[in-house]
Amino acid sequence: MSARIDYTRSFVPLRIAVLTISDTRTAKTDKSGPLLVKMIEEAGHIIADRMVVSDDEKSIRKAVKAWVKTDGIDVVITTGGTGFTGRDVTPEAVRPLFDKEIEGFSALFHMLSYQTVGTSTVQSRACGGLAKETLIFSVPGSPGACEDAWNGILKFQLDARHRPCSFVELLPRLAEGKKGKKDKKKG
Repeated sequence: MSARIDYTRSFVPLRIAVLTISDTRTAKTDKSGPLLVKMIEEAGHIIADRMVVSDDEKSIRKAVKAWVKTDGIDVVITTGGTGFTGRDVTPEAVRPLFDKEIEGFSALFHMLSYQTVGTSTVQSRACGGLAKETLIFSVPGSPGACEDAWNGILKFQLDARHRPCSFVELLPRLAEGKKGKKDKKKG
């Protein structure tokens, strides 16, 4: 089944923060972060912030947690640190922030990734979740993995026009049932 966009509906630009996680890349040498930024902006969304941090659990969690607390950031996408080496700690850093995990993101990412890298997809621990009213998606650090995640999943699930449903229509309702919480998005 292919993605369906209902062009009679309005596009809703989201504010998205991008975090590159690497011990070897800098803002100048990073390829995945700028690729994500380009795809996000081409889709019509707004880059709320962008940062590069080392493969350090505390640094990753601190950056993501700050964005979750920032009013107006709807989505955080991290790239890097999802493998199996000793320094790959992105899932360990972000999962404790999740109120709910989006298991389907990982499953679908692996299905798509299998088509491009075959069985090597098992070496990724890509994950997604909801922290307060912010969606978080963690993908591998390769440009190809970022393309798989964005073009195969995120560009559709972050588009209000996608049918039969998308995360965008849920954003105003994410705080339901939480006492004292206000919706981040109105309408």
